[in-house]
Amino acid sequence: GYSPERLHFPKEGWQVYSSAQDPDGRCICTVVAPEQNLCSRDAKSRQLRQLLEKVQNMSQSIEVLNLRTQRDFQYVLKMETQMKGLKAKFRQIEDDRKTLMTKHFQELKEKMDELLPLIPVLEQYKTDAKLITQFKEEIRNLSTVLTGIQEEIGAYDYEELHQRVVNLETRLRDCMKKLTCGKLMKITGPITVKISGTRFGAWMTDPLASEKNNRVWYMDSYTNNKIVREYKSIADFVSGAESRTYNLPFKWAGTNHVVYNGSLYFNKYQSNIIIKYSFDTGRVLAQRSLEYAGFHNVYPYTWGGFSDIDLMADEIGLWAVYATNQNAGNIVISQLNQDTLEVLKSWSTGYPKRSAGESFMICGTLYVTNSHLTGAKVYYSYSTKTSTYEYTDIPFHNQYFHISMLDYNARDRALYAWNNGHQVLFNVTLFHIIKTEDDT
Repeated sequence: GYSPERLHFPKEGWQVYSSAQDPDGRCICTVVAPEQNLCSRDAKSRQLRQLLEKVQNMSQSIEVLNLRTQRDFQYVLKMETQMKGLKAKFRQIEDDRKTLMTKHFQELKEKMDELLPLIPVLEQYKTDAKLITQFKEEIRNLSTVLTGIQEEIGAYDYEELHQRVVNLETRLRDCMKKLTCGKLMKITGPITVKISGTRFGAWMTDPLASEKNNRVWYMDSYTNNKIVREYKSIADFVSGAESRTYNLPFKWAGTNHVVYNGSLYFNKYQSNIIIKYSFDTGRVLAQRSLEYAGFHNVYPYTWGGFSDIDLMADEIGLWAVYATNQNAGNIVISQLNQDTLEVLKSWSTGYPKRSAGESFMICGTLYVTNSHLTGAKVYYSYSTKTSTYEYTDIPFHNQYFHISMLDYNARDRALYAWNNGHQVLFNVTLFHIIKTEDDT
């Protein structure tokens, strides 16, 4: 989810963003993995090869841990103590300035430090007693190997060590990728970022931008405007330090635009044409009519405002949510090709679009709200994966009484909203299940 610390550049490392537990004991958590750092080559050592085999075994044990067994975490706490002991041993090695390998042990220590934040992630899962015993034994063996290295440091095969560390990182990242998608469980907030503009508008960041690129785009009002304002960061947006403006070739309709991979996607005024506009070149890269889609207040959300066509992006890609006469005015979900704007696949739901508040996509599931009401909640969802729907009851706080834009950002794990002239952010909690090889 979003946190105020995102205004600065966070220290790289494993980060646990949120966690909770459902009534069945299964866990809800969000983890963001650090950027991979590569280490350099050097000489050889039997002891370090043995060390890396142990670390790899450690990784394999971590991946097998799942949601099935008792909640006794005393061994995990012992593991943390052992790891702290390893850090102390590395510090002793660093003090010996006569050793040519100091630099490489420092790099190895940093790799171990990256593993330490994994401990609180492990604590969120019920663990298998037999696996924990094995894990404890491997940590004890690892301590013995490190002690042996302290006593006798010789030439070693650093190339193999490097490969094993990279392999370990890759396996851990693959594990964390299983956490990127989940089912919406809770919405918290909002955090009020700024008060500006008219009652209706949109503001957004690019979910595919790098961590250091936090540009904000601001589009006030739902009609009769084609000026997009850009800010270099949330902090600049709050202070009003505008960096650029763009004069679009067409006016937009509604407030349901999206920035995705450096381009702005919006609905051209008084049409069902979608425009792809590049911020880098200032040119239209593609435009295409969304076949049969109602427009210009034929099938808007309940609040009106030409909100007939809602463009959005999630972990899977680019989407359009709209309604057609062929589907009796009910919501249609279409996945779009981000380059050509062609419809890749469509799903026809049975929910009338004019009865819906703002909606958003997370992991291929559409969540429909009654955002025009004070007691707002997500009350309907449709999964494109299973082509099924369900009624839900996930409340959120409509603090300023009128929401005219609500969009999920997969990078920030947050909902961006325009709430009656207030630009606000909601945090979301997703429910994850990590599946292991032996799960049926």
